[in-house]
Amino acid sequence: MLKSVIGRVLSAGAWRLPHGAHVTRFAMYQALENICADETWGAGKKILAVSHSGHLAPILGIQNAEITEANYPEHNFVDLGAFADNTFDFILSDQVLEHIEGDPQRAFDESRRVLKPGGMCVHTTCFINPIHGAPSDFWRFTPQALRYLARDYSSIVTAGGWGNRAVWIVDALGLHFTPVPIATWHPLNKIATRNNELWPVVTWIVARK
Repeated sequence: MLKSVIGRVLSAGAWRLPHGAHVTRFAMYQALENICADETWGAGKKILAVSHSGHLAPILGIQNAEITEANYPEHNFVDLGAFADNTFDFILSDQVLEHIEGDPQRAFDESRRVLKPGGMCVHTTCFINPIHGAPSDFWRFTPQALRYLARDYSSIVTAGGWGNRAVWIVDALGLHFTPVPIATWHPLNKIATRNNELWPVVTWIVARK
């Protein structure tokens, strides 16, 4: 009963207010918003979207690019042999790295191989997170680990993480996938934007070849 009441209080108005992503992606998507916008001048930009990650493009500020899907199981992140070297301006993966059955370094190396010189990879993943499927769950990554995996890239544009302990209260109340209102006074917004660097739930990296 108490759980239900608290859940209703936290979610009150969430669907009626202008809102963004759910609690574990809200701050991450804000951190990545328009981070690639300055890279998209001119026509003919090409994106490789790994496992249904094309939705990241507008968040990153990438407009009017040609998107090629590399979805599992037809394509494997650790072996993108169907794609030639130096083909894409961007390679995107959103919450995919933890699911790859193989060496994560291979995923970063393959990302780098298919990128054009100066191209950018954008990979998001998780660290403190329950085991989940789609179809399996193998890995967890700190921002430091992502930097290490991208060590052969010419530069790291950004690497970060977001999380706090209160996220798991939201999850326990069944509100994990409730959209976060874009209203700083709302309890879900306060939880979704508070960050404790020692408790990263999600992590990400943007690196340039």
